[in-house]
Amino acid sequence: MPLTFLLPLLLAQAAPFDLDNPYASALPREIVEKKADADRKRREQEAMEVALPSSRSAVGCLNSVDKDPERSAQLARDAMADAIGRERVRAGLCLGVALSDLGRWDQAREAFVTARDAAGEDDHASRARLGAMAGNAALAEGEPGQALGLLAPAANEAKQAGDTELTASIALDRARALVAVKQPDEAAAALAQAREAEPDNAQAWLLSATLSRRQNKLIEAQAQIEKAAQLSPRDPEIGLEAGVIAVLAGNDGAARHSWRSVLEMAPDSPAATTAKQYISQLGPESTAKP
Repeated sequence: MPLTFLLPLLLAQAAPFDLDNPYASALPREIVEKKADADRKRREQEAMEVALPSSRSAVGCLNSVDKDPERSAQLARDAMADAIGRERVRAGLCLGVALSDLGRWDQAREAFVTARDAAGEDDHASRARLGAMAGNAALAEGEPGQALGLLAPAANEAKQAGDTELTASIALDRARALVAVKQPDEAAAALAQAREAEPDNAQAWLLSATLSRRQNKLIEAQAQIEKAAQLSPRDPEIGLEAGVIAVLAGNDGAARHSWRSVLEMAPDSPAATTAKQYISQLGPESTAKP
């Protein structure tokens, strides 16, 4: 059976078209989950760094989230009981972070929404970040439609705040949710918005390439993965996807080169394990197409 028939079957097994891996990339699930968790942690840290007045209990909560999220959640609830205004924002943020660490996504979403609503109407930065975190909690809960309802106003707030990085990040989340509700064309438009807001975001170009490839737009996928590689030449996930696009375009030699680069860059990674599987399907190099 030709590789072009074998490879999509392997892709379907390694990366199902679902919420955990909405772009059905070549990436194994463990890569996707690790990346999603890292993105969530980064956003939580960024939100914590937003300049907000703090009470002693709120500070104690934030400082102890990693060590004891259950206690942090209780500290935040205690702070919420008496907090008003922006102190309520910080307490709600801490509660949402703690509940996220505990995997209580529905409660975390509610906490982030409460914190967002406590922020002033003119505090676009806080409202954008907290709204985005609420949307992420909804996605983790398996509610992409609900996530879209939270991410749309967050996107507007981010634009009013002039935060292009956050605007791009929210656009990526919207794309993730749109794919989950089976609206790939709308997801492609959201990815275009992410690229426009932050042209140097390699992840936006990688996900765009993967979605284009899934839509059988191989010319667009090739251009997008090349841009991703220019921005982040040592990202093994980009090398893995570049090989998939190449082999589906009939260029086995380029695919082999891309997958070998993954082995060189990250030999012990899950991406390397998948690259080895793909290379083995190509067969001996002497039989590969030029």
